[in-house]
Amino acid sequence: QVQLVESGGGLVQAGDSVRLSCAASGLTINDYTMGWFRQGPGKEREFVASITWSGTDYADSVKGRFAISRDKAKNTVFLQMNSLKPEDTAIYYCAVGSKRATMTGLYDYWGQGTQVTVSS
Repeated sequence: QVQLVESGGGLVQAGDSVRLSCAASGLTINDYTMGWFRQGPGKEREFVASITWSGTDYADSVKGRFAISRDKAKNTVFLQMNSLKPEDTAIYYCAVGSKRATMTGLYDYWGQGTQVTVSS
């Protein structure tokens, strides 16, 4: 059974940094596309970043500020978020997919999400 457990969210100030973690079980993360998505208040869930064996992808809104990485030994994916802005406030979700993709529908498993709130 695949499980994804996110952690690391919280309340921070604009300009701060936060690192989110996604601990996976039931699969080996290096065999899949691992993605981060977010859903802000009143908004649809949107792509943030993904990592596969062939590389990484980022949404334009986070390029240069966020970095996705993975630790094979820990079977964990990370999202380092720097220079946070109030518009980054959202629930952040970790997801697993079989293809390099940015669309939510192409991801098969999802975590429960972790809240990140950025105050101005």
